[in-house]
Amino acid sequence: MITPLLRAAAAAALTMLPLTALSTVPAHATAAPAPRAAVTMPLGQAIALLPRAAESRDGYTRSSFKHWVDADRDGCNTRAEVLINEAIEPPTVGARCALTGGVWWSMYDEQQVTAASALDVDHMVPLAEAWDSGASGWTAARRQAYANDLDAERSLIAVTAKTNRSKADQDPAQWMPPAAAQHCAYLTDWTATKLRWALTVDDAERQVLATAAARCPGATVAYEPVP
Repeated sequence: MITPLLRAAAAAALTMLPLTALSTVPAHATAAPAPRAAVTMPLGQAIALLPRAAESRDGYTRSSFKHWVDADRDGCNTRAEVLINEAIEPPTVGARCALTGGVWWSMYDEQQVTAASALDVDHMVPLAEAWDSGASGWTAARRQAYANDLDAERSLIAVTAKTNRSKADQDPAQWMPPAAAQHCAYLTDWTATKLRWALTVDDAERQVLATAAARCPGATVAYEPVP
């Protein structure tokens, strides 16, 4: 026989069940933000998305972008990380991340390189060009993130020092890689980097990109926007 006392106890237990279930989830918990999906599209379509604006270099100094940092504190700075990641034959990594041996392929001039000291790590969109194209309004932290962007495969690229210094801070309206066979890849990477970081293009740059897109059938741009 169920007594009034047992009936009351059962009712109390049922009342507590929802509270028990809810107690396993912190009251302050919120859903994690969804990752930003990578975007892929034809080169011509990607170029059309680039916002147009006049460039200004007022106030620019290279020190505005803190670069070659050791973000993961593993002893190797950004430059060394790029050289290690892009080697077609891995170098030996010694004390203080000194690199010996190794083989690299320089895209700009299609040269094979066997000494890390003969390579520069190029910002696909140079720091000064990024400043001109919108980075002048960024925080110092965002400029540092841009200058050390290891999360996009082509934001930084190891190339021969002579081609990197020939390029300097010029955009595609002023400079293209000496290896003509690499022009489509170069313009694809340039466009992807500008879209990734929401950078603008000026009229001359946009015209060169648009004209080149017609010469690069089938070329696609893939990028993941930075928040």
